Amino acid sequence: MRVWPRLFLGLVLSLLALWPVHAQAPQVEQLVLQRTPEALFLSARMALQPSPVVEDALYKAVPLYFVWHADVYRQRWYWTDKRVASATRTLRLAYQPLTRRWRVSLSNETAATSGGASLQYALHQNFDSLNEALAGVGRVVRWRLADSAQLDPEARHEVEFSFGLDLSLLPRPFQIGMGNQPEWTVELRQALPVPGQAEPDRGPDVGAGVQAVELTGEAIVSEPAR
Repeated sequence: MRVWPRLFLGLVLSLLALWPVHAQAPQVEQLVLQRTPEALFLSARMALQPSPVVEDALYKAVPLYFVWHADVYRQRWYWTDKRVASATRTLRLAYQPLTRRWRVSLSNETAATSGGASLQYALHQNFDSLNEALAGVGRVVRWRLADSAQLDPEARHEVEFSFGLDLSLLPRPFQIGMGNQPEWTVELRQALPVPGQAEPDRGPDVGAGVQAVELTGEAIVSEPAR
């Protein structure tokens, strides 16, 4: 009779081994909207834990692209909400085998049809470990979403933002079949109400845990936008 529990345990372990591995959705650690007399800012921090498949691709020097996107809407009771502002930032994460370091590149534009190769980067930074690089990718400090002039002081507004891994920016050979692989899905979508009134600008420290420096690697290299 003792054989049956062992057989049952072996069957369960076999099924778990065949169960597909999913990437964990980004965990929100900090999310703050700040409306000042000058503009509307977003500060956020996400904890990223890529699946083994995604991590393996990174170590094989396949660059991955993470995109922050936000739309600001003015609510209208008589019609659909009106989009008054949009903002996008793209971060390229790549492993450098020769130096065994990680490089994060920041672009404030949306890629064209040619994918990530068409992006122009304004900031590059190196990190010693993947965890440090992912922390830089998943953090934004005082991201300017809209100017104060774009916000109607008499209306209510809402921000719809998304953050995730954009597979469409990868080279085409890597995109084949990825749409059906859930372990490559890294995405978060959320809506936030905009504060009704502007508050005095408190600088980068808009909440507990938000750091003033957006990327915290060893060296920062700024390049002029082209």
